[in-house]
Amino acid sequence: MAGPDLASRVDELVTWATGQLRGDEVLLAGFSGEQADFVRFNNGAVRQAGSVSQRAVELDLVEGARHARSSVQLTGDIDLDRARVAEELRVLREQRAVLPEDPYLLYNRDGASSLRVGRNDLPGPDAAMAEVARAARGRDLVGLYSAGTTYRGFASSLGQRNWYEASTFAFDWSFYLHDDKAAKNSYAGFAWSADEFARKVQWSARQLEVLGRPAAVRPPGAYRAYLAPAAMVELVDLLSWGGFGLKSHRTKQTPLLRMVTEGATLHPSVRISEDTAGGVAPNFQSEGFTKPDEVVLIDGGRYADWLVSPRSAREYGVPTNGASSWESPESLSVAAGGLSADSVLEELGTGLYIGNLWYLNYSDRAACRTTGMTRFATFWVQDGEIVAPVEVLRFDDSLFHLLGDKLVGLTDRPEVILDTASYGSRSTGSYRLPGAVVEEMVFTL
Repeated sequence: MAGPDLASRVDELVTWATGQLRGDEVLLAGFSGEQADFVRFNNGAVRQAGSVSQRAVELDLVEGARHARSSVQLTGDIDLDRARVAEELRVLREQRAVLPEDPYLLYNRDGASSLRVGRNDLPGPDAAMAEVARAARGRDLVGLYSAGTTYRGFASSLGQRNWYEASTFAFDWSFYLHDDKAAKNSYAGFAWSADEFARKVQWSARQLEVLGRPAAVRPPGAYRAYLAPAAMVELVDLLSWGGFGLKSHRTKQTPLLRMVTEGATLHPSVRISEDTAGGVAPNFQSEGFTKPDEVVLIDGGRYADWLVSPRSAREYGVPTNGASSWESPESLSVAAGGLSADSVLEELGTGLYIGNLWYLNYSDRAACRTTGMTRFATFWVQDGEIVAPVEVLRFDDSLFHLLGDKLVGLTDRPEVILDTASYGSRSTGSYRLPGAVVEEMVFTL
């Protein structure tokens, strides 16, 4: 079912459901759906291919300050879908009758309707797979390609209608050598570029060649390092766990507490924002509030603003800016810097090239101190040249250093990285991040 037809079907279903309400009931309905292709590769060949088409509606039935919520899978058959929704409304009324009042319930009572449909510039599956096949020739390529359109909608019995569509692709792959040696890379976005994909394949092939050399062992200590955009994802993703939400600040659980209580700062070049206009997530949320195109969170290295969900807005008496209930960025962007992305090895000089990180967690949350491990291809660089792979290392360092006083600079070409999670459905999370050269990064193992 195409996007416009799907939007009209959702409108029709919620309009019908509105007629089934009783008394002062209010219905909030959030729609999610997707039409996506998935192709899994192993040893350079297609091992599994398929398509997914699904759609669901989340119903929140409100009366006064009491409400109950549940989700219904839709079939596309209007009579069957009406029957499912009617049964769910009956169950929700029974549940709501025994629930206490919700003191922080807040939903949009006078929101404007909106329509935002992104261009669909996705390549045909055959064209994309042909380029992947060329890249895999003579190599053990392992990976997952996913592409398609995600749909999100909001509708209420008060007449508000919001609709959003985004068409994206993501190819997450590795060139595998042997044992735990692999060169990992990814390519994602809104429109496929053969030249950009070829550039990434060439870089992975270069890494693969170096991985065949004897590994260098680096003792614990502080090293100059380059963090590729894929490694930066892990750092800012961890920072998003309570780093930017109003509630985490008011309860003093944010890892950025020192920025608020002590005036601590990051490097003046650091600008972090929730870039809804440039991301994949919809520009509205489950209570019907619209998100601004951008919320600047860190500006010039200083804390600028919070993400405020409707519940936090009600609890703390401030306006909401359309954040989700967990108050974490969904379209996180770090502004580009002045270092040439094509010359990062020369800028690094001698030190560690870190392509990926994993197993990150806080070793001291209040100090924003983070620990984690290098993953896949990490290399020792000597005088601007990659000379050897490096055995796995564990780091333990504060982001007040890595993005603060130890930051040399950020690269001038941010990379779009999509969250490739597909548990239940494709994620709409996205990142736009540069790489970073740091003067020193502390490794403990």
